[in-house]
Amino acid sequence: MTTDSAPILSKLGDSRQTVETAEEDIRGRTVTDTDGNDIGKVEDLLIDDAEHRVRFLLVAHGGFLGFGETKSFIPVEALTRITGEQVFIDKSREHVAGAPVYDPGLADKPEHYSDVYGYYGYLPFWGAGYIYPGFPYRR
Repeated sequence: MTTDSAPILSKLGDSRQTVETAEEDIRGRTVTDTDGNDIGKVEDLLIDDAEHRVRFLLVAHGGFLGFGETKSFIPVEALTRITGEQVFIDKSREHVAGAPVYDPGLADKPEHYSDVYGYYGYLPFWGAGYIYPGFPYRR
């Protein structure tokens, strides 16, 4: 995508869209950081309606039995490896804990997406020169 503004994204769980194969549906898998620490679970995937690509993971982390948990977006660019049970990312648990917190009122605001990309240090998917990452399944 080469436009200067971010498109609106939709949660996969709220849309009629599906992932191409069951292997690509990583919802419910544990997110693991660079040190092997479990961060949380992939609650949903945010899909770009125009290109039908996953752009962010919505990850629930912290808390106990669902109480006090925090949700945040992790760009797909952070993924390094995916297995049947886990999604590995290139950031630490502490880094994810400091990310902009998911707020349903901000979730459809392009500025929020920009903040998340800036925090993680990745080029936004709507920026010039962006290349969609190949998914690292089972490596």
